[in-house]
Amino acid sequence: MRTKWAPVLPKWALVLLGATAVVLVPWMVLLVRMLPASAEVRNWQMAWVGLDVLMAAGCAATAVLGFRRNPHARLTASATAAVAVLDAWFDITTAQPGAALVQALACAVAEAGLACACVYLALSEGHAVCEGAG
Repeated sequence: MRTKWAPVLPKWALVLLGATAVVLVPWMVLLVRMLPASAEVRNWQMAWVGLDVLMAAGCAATAVLGFRRNPHARLTASATAAVAVLDAWFDITTAQPGAALVQALACAVAEAGLACACVYLALSEGHAVCEGAG
């Protein structure tokens, strides 16, 4: 059953997405077999700060749009949720064992909370995004 806000997506786009999902499976198998277990990374600080800049910008944009009752707040909330999940994933998978991993897990819990809040906003009806705004 379609809800009142669910868009009707073009069939070609859905077919393309499905085909992409299928093609990615052998690609992932190839990556697992071919990629080295570790690598030296350049611009490490820039990569991590960049994720946090994206997350902060997404939070700010969602807040501003939400207070303005702009329906685009759903889009920025969705994007921010995705960035938060990616940040948590990379925090955990790149952390060294021990204290660094514990810190990464703590950060991941906070980022998961942010992602959940953003998903809630993205899926909420328009009036629930900012009920108390005047």
